[in-house]
Amino acid sequence: MFTPDFKPEPFWWEAARPEAGAQGDLPTSVDVLIVGAGYTGLHAAVQTARAGCRTLVLDREVAGWGASSRNGGQVSTSVKPGFAVLKKRYGAARAEAILREGQASLDFMKRFMGEEGIHCQFQTNGRFHGAHTARQYDKLAREAESTGVLKTDAFVVPRHAQHAELGTDAYYGGIVFPHHASLHPGLYHKGLRALAEEAGAQVLSQCAVTGIERQKNGFRVLTDRGPVQAAKVVLATNGYTGGLSRWHQRRVIPIGSYMIATEELPGDVMDRVMPSDRILSDTRKLVYYYRPSPDRKRILFGGRVSLKETDPLRTGPLLRAELVRLFPALKDVRISHSWSGLVGYTFDTLMHSGHERGLYHAMGYCGAGVGMASYLGMRIGQQASGNPEGALAFDDIPFPTRPFYTGNPWFLAPSVLAYRVRDRLGI
Repeated sequence: MFTPDFKPEPFWWEAARPEAGAQGDLPTSVDVLIVGAGYTGLHAAVQTARAGCRTLVLDREVAGWGASSRNGGQVSTSVKPGFAVLKKRYGAARAEAILREGQASLDFMKRFMGEEGIHCQFQTNGRFHGAHTARQYDKLAREAESTGVLKTDAFVVPRHAQHAELGTDAYYGGIVFPHHASLHPGLYHKGLRALAEEAGAQVLSQCAVTGIERQKNGFRVLTDRGPVQAAKVVLATNGYTGGLSRWHQRRVIPIGSYMIATEELPGDVMDRVMPSDRILSDTRKLVYYYRPSPDRKRILFGGRVSLKETDPLRTGPLLRAELVRLFPALKDVRISHSWSGLVGYTFDTLMHSGHERGLYHAMGYCGAGVGMASYLGMRIGQQASGNPEGALAFDDIPFPTRPFYTGNPWFLAPSVLAYRVRDRLGI
């Protein structure tokens, strides 16, 4: 089941392993201190440093060790709730504004790649979203017929034609979003870090923030290397948000997401099971997401196949079984890499941003963090540097929690069971 050279780590690390980099002295004071050196934190750092703010980015691990080098590299419009749900919550105007932020995140990523020249195998290859039941296909077809708030150019692919998109009979057709994109997460993070440091931000790895104390003129930030005075603080921790801020910890749900990479496959097999370079997902609540590797030699397959298991020797075979179920022709395929990471979910399945007296946050991307973490990080960085363009539709909407939730998602087991039942029924 595993190749002789199997590695229990992200496939992306083959080309871009996270590195500590230059480790200078911890400054005594800064204008902006950012907690978390992932996409959110580094995009915020680019903005604040370019605005002339003394910027420090701290990470408990090696910068890039977390979700920014463990994700599937899929870039979409990110917002999960549809217009009807958002309208019921916030009214039509705010609902439309939120959906437009999702579109803006995708547009930003395309513009950013062109303007900044980050070489991370970015391409607009589109997404095929498969319907796992006939009922779900009918739902996708109705959605495609509706003009909606945004022009997506989405089109349905009936079951009899889906082999042009994907070599499987496991779906009942699907929908294609032609403007969605993909990238190499590790190379993206590496290029983004270089950009932040070129702008003047200092990025320190393996420097854990242990406390944030509000003071009259800013914050005293405690780290395991000593204290730092900061005028403003940005929390950019998403699924790795711990007890540093109890308020934020009670609003973000850390959920494990798991991935495998297959061994290299013959070209004719790849062309048969994945005839295009599209990114792929399906309509299950417990979604599977997958894609060809950028060089089209492997399949990268991810999903939520466990609640707390972290041993890649256990989660890898679970994912492989689902891959083979979708593509029986891969029954002999072996696993070359298996890994996991934490996704930051929220109770309203919506990302959130905001600030209170100099303490800023952007988090809760609900599994769509490549584009939205980048975009919200950029906007939060603008806000922290005083740029009025940083205002967001997410800024002042309620960020909900639940009674008795303190950061340990004890309710996941019954929720996952319910979702599995719903997936089988096609609800």
